[in-house]
Amino acid sequence: MTVMVERSSADVIRAEAAKLFFERGYDATSLRQVATASGLRVGSLYNHIDSKEHLLLQIMGGIMDDLMDSIRRAVAVDGDPVDRLQAALAAHLRFHAERAREVFIGNAELRSLSEDARGVVIAKRHEYELFLQRLIEEADRAGLADVVDARIHVYSFVAQATHIASWFKPGGRMSLDEIVTIYTKLALRELNIPHADTLDVG
Repeated sequence: MTVMVERSSADVIRAEAAKLFFERGYDATSLRQVATASGLRVGSLYNHIDSKEHLLLQIMGGIMDDLMDSIRRAVAVDGDPVDRLQAALAAHLRFHAERAREVFIGNAELRSLSEDARGVVIAKRHEYELFLQRLIEEADRAGLADVVDARIHVYSFVAQATHIASWFKPGGRMSLDEIVTIYTKLALRELNIPHADTLDVG
């Protein structure tokens, strides 16, 4: 039996706005277009947002919150620091592929936010990067990884995921599971983790 989950108006607004911002760009999208796509009157949008910029901030901040939640769940596993890092990298890559539209907006439209709003998103990104960095440093301290510079490794892993988001399409030559496995192993190789090619990424 299929269970239908009704989305709230706020969820619908964010989803439709993300689609329009992705297809048209933030500047070229009006709140009237967002309202029409959401099946609402323009005035009804203001029950959920303060402004168009607030809507963009909801999308960009929300994607970072969801990403952080995804990684925190992934690392809640039994095992050593490599197991936790491996789980985090796989979740990191999968999230970017599955939420590519919002990832694109996050990268392309940061400049569209005011300084204060931009600071909110940048702070969330910094928190996320520090989380990954600590996982890398943990593996290094345990003698399980060869870390050149933990922060640079984080930038590399973020770039890999962003790259996947730019080209992955379901139904291609390889499944998402296969792509996540390959990229995770490449990341582990970068850290010179022993037997990276034989690890079960899943």
